[in-house]
Amino acid sequence: MELIQGRVAQLRAEGLCIDLIHRTDRSGYKAGALANGLQYTDGEFIAIFDADFIPDPAFLRQTVPYFLADAQVGVVQTRWGHLNENDNLLTHSQALAIDGHFAVEQFARFNGNLIFGFSGSGGVWRRTCIQEAGGWQSDTLTEDFDLSYRAHLAGWRFVFARDIVVPGEIPPHMAAYKQQQARWAKGSTQVLLKLAWPLIASNLSGRKRMMGLLQLFQYTIHPVILLTLLLSPLMLLTHSIAELSIAPLGMLGVGVPVLCILGQQALHRDWLRRSLYFPMLVVISSGMMANNSRAAVSALLGRQSEFKRTPKFHLSGKVSTWKRNQNSPKVNNDMLLEVGFGLYALFGALVAYKIAPSFIPYFLLYVAAFFSVAGWGIADRLVMPRPVRAPRSSAEPEAIGTAGR
Repeated sequence: MELIQGRVAQLRAEGLCIDLIHRTDRSGYKAGALANGLQYTDGEFIAIFDADFIPDPAFLRQTVPYFLADAQVGVVQTRWGHLNENDNLLTHSQALAIDGHFAVEQFARFNGNLIFGFSGSGGVWRRTCIQEAGGWQSDTLTEDFDLSYRAHLAGWRFVFARDIVVPGEIPPHMAAYKQQQARWAKGSTQVLLKLAWPLIASNLSGRKRMMGLLQLFQYTIHPVILLTLLLSPLMLLTHSIAELSIAPLGMLGVGVPVLCILGQQALHRDWLRRSLYFPMLVVISSGMMANNSRAAVSALLGRQSEFKRTPKFHLSGKVSTWKRNQNSPKVNNDMLLEVGFGLYALFGALVAYKIAPSFIPYFLLYVAAFFSVAGWGIADRLVMPRPVRAPRSSAEPEAIGTAGR
């Protein structure tokens, strides 16, 4: 035992030992855990990975040189890969969206010298950047997005290294996916309320401010789209839009499939086969409208909520190995809302059949979307095993690992 303790002390002195640090409470949630972890290391570069991400052993050798080459680089973000893309249609669809985000959107923002955010995992921060930007703050549910904007406003540069890939787990379970998306929707909208004016009033270029502001508004579009769906049957019944052709408006939707397809082309040789999952992505994304709208509106109303972790099910890519953990989400009222919206969209399709047939595909998309998401959630609950214990209380410890000193 003394020999082992001596070896651990030696490794720790050389900065080669990993310490697992337990907090006694969840104050500040992930932001609090990250801030707490900084107290136990004096390293200048802070690598951050969620529990389900598996970096390459050469990760630091690949990323740290960016910091050494430019003292103004505050963050190096790498691309997310996928451990379990082939689990089911849900994971295939999410992989399309994630690839499009990293391979096209993040890549374009970086090369266009625009604001883009740290994605919460698979990246490295310069400690000085964290400190000068105000540190990790827990007043939003997306501490990564929040600190990213504050770092940009403080004048730090971000690097996106598209060729460095860190694979992580995609939620294979509809309730887990909805929980993740709700947290992102609410947290991003909270950052909008917190930093929109500081961004507008900053000395950044007009182009940076405009594109940064548009990114802050990314989830507020969900309640707008949902409201449009709710008003459309009424406007058809009153003949307010009966003569309107929606074909020109449909052209505005070309951007999303182009982004996803270009993302696949940039990353995969079999991009055409992978792109065939895009219709399912459209259905799932449309069906998430109730979930994400409720989260965004909650943020706009100033309501605070707990940071709910995205449940981790497996790392092997085999659905048969699914195990429910203590953070698995429960069925909520969103399923009832989704069924209700699906029925309402069906009513809209019947109205369109009588008044303006060109609107029928529009309504049928939401019929399929809301029923699919609700039905998928119910099916997942039926096949998943019961939790082995009750959800962790806020008083139980939270762990974070730090490498070296």
